[in-house]
Amino acid sequence: MHRLLLRNLAYSLIFILFVSCKTYKLNNVKSISTSIKKVENLYFSSPEDYVYKCQMDIYKNHVSGILIIKKINTTTQRVVLTSDFGNKLIDFELSEQNFKLNYVLPDLDKKIVINFLRNDFQELLKKDYPVSESFENETDAIHLSRSGKKTYYLFFNKETHLLKQIVYTKNNKEKIDFTFDAKKHIFADSLNLQHKDFKINIKLFQITETE
Repeated sequence: MHRLLLRNLAYSLIFILFVSCKTYKLNNVKSISTSIKKVENLYFSSPEDYVYKCQMDIYKNHVSGILIIKKINTTTQRVVLTSDFGNKLIDFELSEQNFKLNYVLPDLDKKIVINFLRNDFQELLKKDYPVSESFENETDAIHLSRSGKKTYYLFFNKETHLLKQIVYTKNNKEKIDFTFDAKKHIFADSLNLQHKDFKINIKLFQITETE
């Protein structure tokens, strides 16, 4: 049954390539002057392992398992997804520029599946964001970061100064919304990754907490 779900997940990804997404625009904010030149996503910066319960919904397919993220060096992290029973589904290493696939279950060994996971986790684990503009609303400080055709909007809670959301856009189209629930700068208790052009959602829930 689990292998059938994985096969259906792979096939579903093949049919969702050509879906349009809407233009992203900030609402109810004002531009602010700031000396901040760079902001960071530190939620995966600890050398300790990050272990989460993982739930992936891709159209009508649901896959659950355990996700482990381990920092290998200053630029590279290893990501391992296993089933709830401990069977390895996929194992890869990546940095912002490089990707190395160590293992993938045959049912998931499709180029589109690998690219989907590679791109999502490269965006999730991206750490440094040069600031181009800054805004604010009643609750958040919002920093805009540009990188080629990509634009990122990072929302920091004004009271806690914790990163609560990253909106990733490309060519002004909203692509992925990352929402974090955290008590510490280096560890997110939960994460919701929501694609805006595909019906893809990944949820992570804390299992072990890093100090």
